[in-house]
Amino acid sequence: MSQPLKLDSLDALPRTPASDVKKLGWRGVMKAIRSGGKVLVTNHNEPEAVILSAEEYGAIQRALQEAGAGGESVLESLRQQFDARLASLQTSEAGDRMREVMRRPAKLAGEVKAGASH
Repeated sequence: MSQPLKLDSLDALPRTPASDVKKLGWRGVMKAIRSGGKVLVTNHNEPEAVILSAEEYGAIQRALQEAGAGGESVLESLRQQFDARLASLQTSEAGDRMREVMRRPAKLAGEVKAGASH
């Protein structure tokens, strides 16, 4: 079972200097990653790279897909609303209804009205 995604700022990540990566080797880096899921590699105390576990990388991918899916559902909802309004303009009586609306005087009562009100 995957753990929830937690994105820390660079300052909050466990750090290891690049020289330690060279000195300790891959096993040393993986030991640090196993304990925290990610490690910030620095060079002269400046952030240079973040190394992630495969699980952490997968959690980021899933979170991005879920975030994108939410945007898609909003876009799909807007598309459906537009299609419904467009369909109402393509009915046989749409022209007659439009002419009827245009013949009536506008009753704005001092207010500007644009678009549908909800």
